[in-house]
Amino acid sequence: MAAVEIIIGTVYGSAVLVAETLEQALTEAGHQVRLHEDAVLADLDQDRFWLFVTSTTGQGDIPPNLVPLFEEMRECCPPMPQLRYALVALGDSSYDNFCGAGRQVDELLQELQAQAVTPRLQVDATETLEPEEPALAWLKGWMAQI
Repeated sequence: MAAVEIIIGTVYGSAVLVAETLEQALTEAGHQVRLHEDAVLADLDQDRFWLFVTSTTGQGDIPPNLVPLFEEMRECCPPMPQLRYALVALGDSSYDNFCGAGRQVDELLQELQAQAVTPRLQVDATETLEPEEPALAWLKGWMAQI
């Protein structure tokens, strides 16, 4: 089974709820999981699978608790072609920069040559009140790949 780092970007807690739901499913499937709400690069193992769950704030901005890691990766991180990851982006399509934080994180990971195992999931708050449901269905669709 795989070892997984779940990295959370949250403002009001929805991303935490989604991350905890995914953590439970991964743990029940036999994976070893660590949650990170205030991640720094030194705390993350690049040999583990990284699963990002991030909401979007402001005008498509990254949540404040995820900004330090994002900046550290952008400024200091060498290419990481061995890193495998997946990403859940939470947003509201009534705003111009729908899922902007998730798009920014995904683009940075691609620039760093990390390997996405599945396309980014974008969950629209105008379509669902329980973002953990589509996220769980998405996870179950590719979890065997990790």
